[in-house]
Amino acid sequence: MKQGTILNRLYEKLESSAEDRRIADLRVGLSYVGVRLDNNAAGLAAVLPDITIRGCTVLADAGSYAGSPAKNVLKYLIGGKNSLHVAIGLATANALIGASLDKDKTEDREATTYFNLQPGEKVAMVGLFGPLVERIRATGAVLTVIEKNPDRLAILSPEAKRQALQDCDVAIITATTLLNGTFEETVSFLGAPRLVALMGPSTPLLPAIFQDTPVKHLGGVAV
Repeated sequence: MKQGTILNRLYEKLESSAEDRRIADLRVGLSYVGVRLDNNAAGLAAVLPDITIRGCTVLADAGSYAGSPAKNVLKYLIGGKNSLHVAIGLATANALIGASLDKDKTEDREATTYFNLQPGEKVAMVGLFGPLVERIRATGAVLTVIEKNPDRLAILSPEAKRQALQDCDVAIITATTLLNGTFEETVSFLGAPRLVALMGPSTPLLPAIFQDTPVKHLGGVAV
């Protein structure tokens, strides 16, 4: 699967629903972007460190988003100049999804209760979900964490990363892989896990875009 495939599908699915919507408010924080549409639907996406951004101004168009067409901002999913642009596009997408989300088809439970982990099962966690680590280990499952940020955790070698993904019974993947362009590569390394979950506030709750991928569980945020 080509890099960026999922974000392209997301854009195509939401392009028409963005036509009549405008951005009411857009906020960029240290950890998340929040977008609110003119129908009060809202969405989030993570803010990632981006070494390509230089200078004091990280967003040249700051101050001009309120009132702008949502379709223009949604295009950042496929044409963003940096990870912050992509995050703004993804937050906009999540707001559009949230506006039509069927709450009756969603559940609000502690994440690990969905996994039905058994002692000895191998779990690959792509991106550190700190609150889940001890809960997973308490089941007797064997956890390997694959993290890109050396300030959070020791970095595995490429070989160890591929082996963990190849061998796992359950894969828990952060939705920030959509933002940094590693999602498609990550799922290509998977062997035959019984469950693959994409999780985090950035997760687009739109199962259709993941139909031919191993992802079977989406854990995100409905604002």
